Amino acid sequence: MQTFSQAAFSAPGAGTLATGFGPHIIRISAEETGGRLGVFEAEVPAGEGPPPHVHDREEEFFRVLDGHFAFWCNGQRVDLGAGGVIVVPRGAVHRFQNIGESAGRLMVVMTPGGFEGFFSAVEAEQPSSPQEIDALAARFSLRFVPALSAQAAA
Repeated sequence: MQTFSQAAFSAPGAGTLATGFGPHIIRISAEETGGRLGVFEAEVPAGEGPPPHVHDREEEFFRVLDGHFAFWCNGQRVDLGAGGVIVVPRGAVHRFQNIGESAGRLMVVMTPGGFEGFFSAVEAEQPSSPQEIDALAARFSLRFVPALSAQAAA
């Protein structure tokens, strides 16, 4: 990992596509920031979003680029449109959902960095069972609440 002594940047239209759980454009990786943060953009179809989950090691900053999203953090709901921002503390049970009528886009900054690699890992490994998804998620300090494997068993 390189040291973070020069500005990290991503020109318009730049980034690396990772398609695990939908298209994500990795704009700045932890590798470029000495592990301090990672930045990605996510395209989220109408009505979609991840299940409740926890990041055990990162704070997560969201900026709505396009669309209308609901965010839940420890039971509190916040609705935001384009230009809105929200920060979720590490350890918080949270999720988001595109509540608009068309695809929306989010910019996400995670600190420290590294989680942005999750989407490439999903793409490469293609976990097919809830147990495999939970195991891959655990490598990135991500927990689903309840665990996907527990939800599938219910």
